Parts: sequence; structure tokens; C-alpha cells
Amino acid sequence: MTNSLEPSPFAAGETTSSSAWRWRLEDAAGTEVTSSEGSPSFPSQSDAETWVGEVWRDLADDGVDQVTLFEGDRQVYGPMSLHAAQ
Repeated sequence: MTNSLEPSPFAAGETTSSSAWRWRLEDAAGTEVTSSEGSPSFPSQSDAETWVGEVWRDLADDGVDQVTLFEGDRQVYGPMSLHAAQ
């Protein structure tokens, strides 16, 4: 087994694929917003879903109301609320 000295694209929030997975962070009206957590790109849907599962509370605290998942320019699903169902 060899260890690469190259930084991980996942850790840097970048991928080399044209079909990178990313979350669009939105307010309740569907307008794109920013968060201190950023909105990194991921090499797979699973990685993207794991990330949002780990940081959704922080996103909500930063004013993000909902998220939409994209693969490249294709909307996969969403918007998905970050708030408890009423």
C-alpha cells in the first residue's frame, strides 16, 4: 500500500469530474444563499448525502431553509427542508 502526498479532492471540496455532486443551499423562497459551511462538490451522491447529513443543523443555524441536490447541472431531488415537519 502506498500513501499519496496529493491532497484529496474530496477534502478540498473539489472533483475533477464534470458530473460533480453538489447541494444548492436555499432560503424558504428558493433563493440561493451561502453558509459558513460552504457548498463543496463531491465525487458521489453518497458523499454529498453524508455531508448534508452531518452539517444540516449548522446549515439551518446559518439561515439555510432547504437544499437541492445536483449532479452537474441536473437537479436530482429537492428542495428538501432542513426543518421539522409542521
